[in-house]
Amino acid sequence: MSRLVPRLAGLALPAVAALSFASAAQAAPQNGPSGNAFYTPPTNVPTSGTPGELLRYRGVAKNLGSGTPNSYGYDIMYRSTDSNGTPNVVTGTVFIPKAAYAGGGTRPTVGYAFGTQGLAPQCAPSKQMGAGTEYESPNIIAALQRGYAVVGSDYAGYTDGSHPSYIAGASEGHAVLDALKAASQIPNGGLISASSPTAIWGYSQGGQAASFAAQQAASYAPGIKLAGVATGGIPGDLTATAKYLNGSAGASFLLQAVVGLSQEYPTQIPFNSLANAAGQAARTDAQTNLCVFGALNKYINKNISQFTANNQTLDQLLAIPSVKSAIDAQKLGTVAPSVPIFQYHGAADEFIPLQQAYQLKKDWCAKGVSDQFTLYPSEHLTTLFQAAPAALTWITDRFNGKAPSSTCNTGLGDPVSTANPGGGDFIVSLPDWTLSGTAHLAKLNQNLTLPAGATFDGSANLTSRLLSGAIDIPSFTTTIDIAGIKILTSLTLTPTGNTQGTVTLDDNGQLHIKAEAPVVIHINSLTAGPIKLGTNCRTQSTVHIPLSFDGPVSSLGTGSLTFNTAATIPPLTDCGVYGPVLSALIAGGGNGFYLTLTPPAPKSW
Repeated sequence: MSRLVPRLAGLALPAVAALSFASAAQAAPQNGPSGNAFYTPPTNVPTSGTPGELLRYRGVAKNLGSGTPNSYGYDIMYRSTDSNGTPNVVTGTVFIPKAAYAGGGTRPTVGYAFGTQGLAPQCAPSKQMGAGTEYESPNIIAALQRGYAVVGSDYAGYTDGSHPSYIAGASEGHAVLDALKAASQIPNGGLISASSPTAIWGYSQGGQAASFAAQQAASYAPGIKLAGVATGGIPGDLTATAKYLNGSAGASFLLQAVVGLSQEYPTQIPFNSLANAAGQAARTDAQTNLCVFGALNKYINKNISQFTANNQTLDQLLAIPSVKSAIDAQKLGTVAPSVPIFQYHGAADEFIPLQQAYQLKKDWCAKGVSDQFTLYPSEHLTTLFQAAPAALTWITDRFNGKAPSSTCNTGLGDPVSTANPGGGDFIVSLPDWTLSGTAHLAKLNQNLTLPAGATFDGSANLTSRLLSGAIDIPSFTTTIDIAGIKILTSLTLTPTGNTQGTVTLDDNGQLHIKAEAPVVIHINSLTAGPIKLGTNCRTQSTVHIPLSFDGPVSSLGTGSLTFNTAATIPPLTDCGVYGPVLSALIAGGGNGFYLTLTPPAPKSW
């Protein structure tokens, strides 16, 4: 990503005694090799052992991005357990800020559960963070900035591409919990310990992983001091989610789920007998070439029947008893987490249906779980990043011992989805986004701040690559200084048409926008002592405000979808006797527009 820059991570931590999950019988972890050799398990390690046992580690430098605190960084390899109870080996990454924890005491730890990355080996989070292409890096940085250690899992089977366990919930949950255990065993790594207050945070696939970890923690990892779990965009009902994805913009997620579950449940989902030649080719493609955005773009609107033997439909596949059994095993809500939950979802989520996520909230609430459900107005990707500050604040409150809030008894009824219907174009709605910023008048060297209440209402069609919408800027009053004279000025920016242009989301998760907002500037009044100008003064032609952006897709939800552009203001007309003077002072090139789009606020539900 263009905004990602290298940040040093140290090779060793201070020698501080650590409490460890490791048993006395475990062998000491090895200092692992460099390069991809790290991801091949040592040949002299027994196939079974204690889940969470650290097998190897190495100090690493990762490319997270601007604002990353100086941190110690490690890749780790550790034991875990798959969905069938079989021991496996998983890799992950650990970050620990070098600065002393400002809160005092043992440094809190966030177990970060990554969302969909893609099935190819190069897509694993630990590799993408090394390459500087991890689209969830802003969330990691935000947690590190609060002084928290962050432990992330690659999940099982990704780093060598052999058997990615995509959407296999029990395996993912085990991998998240065991990564937390393993992190405490890094030699001289005393800043994380078994007594560290811990939270788990994940979204989308990561929301599924975090939710399974929440349900498993009390029985599978009772030694972890878990304070709470923040989890969003959860595919809690995989049957409902599969039907929502099939033939839609998110079809690639369904195809990857079939591959992942067939690896985890090979006898129940016999891929080779269920897939046709196109399905076989798609699996090879996914496990070799494609990360998440490449797969999203390539397989948009594909129907699963295009990839199955005899073109079996999704309903026919789900009717196969063994397939149904494997899918049903991914159902969340059957077990009550022993910790409070912060759950969030986008009302316009086009990938994960809102209704089944809210049903999960109701299922947990019925079991006595404290679940604070927050509904964001946006689609899937925007919600991932827009919700991050709230998720981290909620986690901080749990670390500080504050009692959690619950929305289990709001009486609001089920929320209604505003997502675009499945199939057809991939459209990201941008409803009533806040428009803020300033306009710089070059000749006067003065900034005019846009008024509160300015909005952009539109949509980004990522299939046709068209951006369209309308800006609404209320009339506002400001003061400009002309030759030392303060002049009270009333302005209106009137659109002369829709804001239009192109928008693309490339295979590396970079968002590219090139559009224009056409407006006429009206000077409603100018008042300076006895001097008063009438209401007809305006630019004699349209001002075309360029809106150009190139940056990470995370900018959609972080308030950093910012346009810094220059525009020419045409001469003014109908300004009376002062018109020529005003034109000379205002019209011309080099005028700057510095605009930011921010999604609307969420609601508790």
